[in-house]
Amino acid sequence: MNAAAGDRHALTQRAIESLGNRFGQRLSTGAAIREQHGRGEAFATGFPPDAVIWPENTGEVSEVLRTCHELRIPVIAYGAGTSLEGHVSAPNGGICLDMSRMNQVVEVHAEDADCVVQPGVTREALNSYLRDTGLFFPVDPGANATLGGMISTRASGTTTVRYGTIAHNVLALEVVLANGEVIRCGSRARKSSAGYDLVRLFTGAEGTLGIITEATLRLHGQPEAVGSGVCSFPQLRDAVETVIELIQSGAPLARIEFLDDVQVRACNAHSKLSLPEMPTLFIEFHGTQASVAEQFERAEEVARAHGATGLDWACDEARRAKLWRARHHAYFAALAMRPGCECVVADVCVPISGLAECVAATRADIDRASLIAPIVGHVGDGNFHVLFLLAPDDAAEHARMEKVYDSMIAHAHRVGGTCTGEHGIGLGKRDKLVAEFGEPVVALMRRLKEAWDPHDILNPGKVFRSS
Repeated sequence: MNAAAGDRHALTQRAIESLGNRFGQRLSTGAAIREQHGRGEAFATGFPPDAVIWPENTGEVSEVLRTCHELRIPVIAYGAGTSLEGHVSAPNGGICLDMSRMNQVVEVHAEDADCVVQPGVTREALNSYLRDTGLFFPVDPGANATLGGMISTRASGTTTVRYGTIAHNVLALEVVLANGEVIRCGSRARKSSAGYDLVRLFTGAEGTLGIITEATLRLHGQPEAVGSGVCSFPQLRDAVETVIELIQSGAPLARIEFLDDVQVRACNAHSKLSLPEMPTLFIEFHGTQASVAEQFERAEEVARAHGATGLDWACDEARRAKLWRARHHAYFAALAMRPGCECVVADVCVPISGLAECVAATRADIDRASLIAPIVGHVGDGNFHVLFLLAPDDAAEHARMEKVYDSMIAHAHRVGGTCTGEHGIGLGKRDKLVAEFGEPVVALMRRLKEAWDPHDILNPGKVFRSS
């Protein structure tokens, strides 16, 4: 251990000792706990923190940050651990703040269709709490993520095509800054022209600018009727072009999800379904009974014009729940195709006009590289994912995957898209961020980070490399 490393270790131990006196059993340095908090989903390399603390209120978060700011110790916020690009790992060690005990719904304003929550509330828990109000929170990334984590990664998901991303549904935030200062930004008003939009700046900052301790969220009315459908297509391009025509025609879709034939095969085996093993769309409409029926008629005409077969519309709750549960479990269904594999989950987002070309090119690249990689997507907003299933110790296979992934992102950039529609940057896509915006823009982001967090203690090394 060199002198600098020795100094860092001594300061870290000093912070742990000081905070341990305050938090007692709510601070752990156990190896298993630290390992668990050192990685999320689908990012092979984990970096455990030196300690994990479970705060229970904003004041405790502020206390931890004041201590760590003084001693220059990294702090990483942790929600449910479902992020995909190494967001919660601690490559420089430090203190992990597990926000799961800050899990209260503070207020619901049904008349204004908004609510105030702590960051550890999960989206499913919030909707369970709201079930008798006639309201719901629509943003659905698939995983039962915490709302603080969803805000920090600017999550979206299956319902984005109708209700928008998390960024469209956050009204105000309470945030603890690197030095422990507590601020509030935004308001419950539905619009504002007051100063810089700091709410949107913290949304997607991946915990690098502050730690969210409270959020005010926009809610939506529960629809009178919900109808879901499944339709299969002979060719991948036919399914994607159906999506494009439906979007361009103004169809009021609530969800439209794409699964290629490889992913359908996995879902059939994992979720005990019997869907045709062909490129498939899951479609959902919200509205009145009459409007949902009318929308399905229109969707069926478009789908049949593109060669759809096996159209199956379902309005009963049990069948709809089974279909969407299978879609939400697509990641685990894919893992079951290759037991013991390492999964790299790639995502890009493109303008809807470039979607068919980009998906088809990616599928062709995967097949040429002899890789096992299902494709799924929230294609209503041009976002799709590739689940690369890799042998952990096969360097050649990993190299082929990287080549396909690079090509996928380059193609997205060529058609005016982005290297990530909803996963974020984390550790995994820092170089892709530079490729997307250029070094001057990333340098501007870095200067903002330096101004707000001069000692680089908030989730260091994420979004861009530490200077």
